[in-house]
Amino acid sequence: MSETGKFTFGDKTVEMPIKHGSIGPAVTDIAKLYSQTGMFTYDPGFTSTASCESKITYIDGDEGVLLYRGYPIEQLAEHGDFLETCYVLLYGELPTAKQKADFDYRITRHTMVHEQMARFFSGFRRDAHPMAVMVASVGALSAFYHDSTDISDPQQRVIATMRIIAKMPTLAAMAYKYSIGQPFIYPKNDLDYTSNFLRMCFAVPCEEYKVNPIVSRALDRIFILHADHEQNASTSTVRLAGSSGANPFACIAAGIACLWGPAHGGANEAALKMLTEIGSVENIPKYIAKAKDKNDPFRLMGFGHRVYKNYDPRAKIMAKTCHEVLNDLGIKDDPLLDVAVELERIALHDDYFIEKKLYPNIDFYSGITLKAMGFPVSMFTVLFALARTVGWIAQWKEMIEDPSQKIGRPRQLYTGEPSRDYVMMGSR
Repeated sequence: MSETGKFTFGDKTVEMPIKHGSIGPAVTDIAKLYSQTGMFTYDPGFTSTASCESKITYIDGDEGVLLYRGYPIEQLAEHGDFLETCYVLLYGELPTAKQKADFDYRITRHTMVHEQMARFFSGFRRDAHPMAVMVASVGALSAFYHDSTDISDPQQRVIATMRIIAKMPTLAAMAYKYSIGQPFIYPKNDLDYTSNFLRMCFAVPCEEYKVNPIVSRALDRIFILHADHEQNASTSTVRLAGSSGANPFACIAAGIACLWGPAHGGANEAALKMLTEIGSVENIPKYIAKAKDKNDPFRLMGFGHRVYKNYDPRAKIMAKTCHEVLNDLGIKDDPLLDVAVELERIALHDDYFIEKKLYPNIDFYSGITLKAMGFPVSMFTVLFALARTVGWIAQWKEMIEDPSQKIGRPRQLYTGEPSRDYVMMGSR
């Protein structure tokens, strides 16, 4: 007999099915709530609502756990590379050596973009924000690759998936190059995914560019850490757009637009600006006092998380990666890092932070690391989008292949004017 939960509304009681996942909280299936009671649920921000069933990513915010297809994020970041993580998110299992080589080959051979895309870029102002360029250029891919927009064709879905993952770093590098007035650099098939991206960003035609393996590995790890994060705002946006039958390029463009918001993808930029504002370790007590003052608008950025109520597991990896990059590049006395380390120490020992569970999150260290690599602040969210693309497309693919999927249609609690009659102009 299936398990149910009882809901009482006045003198009426209804039963709703209870469903259990492989791990994590159970859910109450309220799909028939309206038809049986004439009522909706009210959940602003969907903080207590499961919008879908998924096998891709699991988060336990209380315990600080993040799993991709059951694999701990720490193990994937330590032992694998980004394209292996892409394979896991898309297909559910770690690839064999042959599968990995084939997957890498297919991604690498799709990194070029249509040559007319270069002329498409020239339509933007030179000072256009790279994220604005990314929203437009990714959405425009459907105009250049319309032979892979039929979502009902499994083969076209595969081709679209390969193209989006492969071309995202090329478009991101083009957006960066355009913003600084340098010529576009074509991808090279003899480089790995992340090294290829670094070369497209920082090489110039008149000089030979050699990829720093420490920096490449660090950025690859950053991509792994950002690859997916369950049903966050941008992923939910991609799923909602996809539920209408929109092509995958349009859906990913919608995800990028959502990610651009400062409360989502711009958090690492905000954390870096905060560290810059604090300036030195000597100023930390003053800013800690400001953060604790409810009447002061200052907030410590890079601490706490909407989901994690424990230490963000990605932050531990990011802290180690940050030190590796700074040491390799000879940045030993970066005042921002000194401020970050001291802030972290305080956050892990101060009763105020412990009580409110304001632990450092991934954004706390990623901004410093990307800055050390040479990326301007305006590119931080672009890099986030590049990494998250595989998560978006995996979630989109899962949704499209789910026969029970319906077009998304959230309901509302209407608080506007009730029905009233139109008043003629002369009587107003």
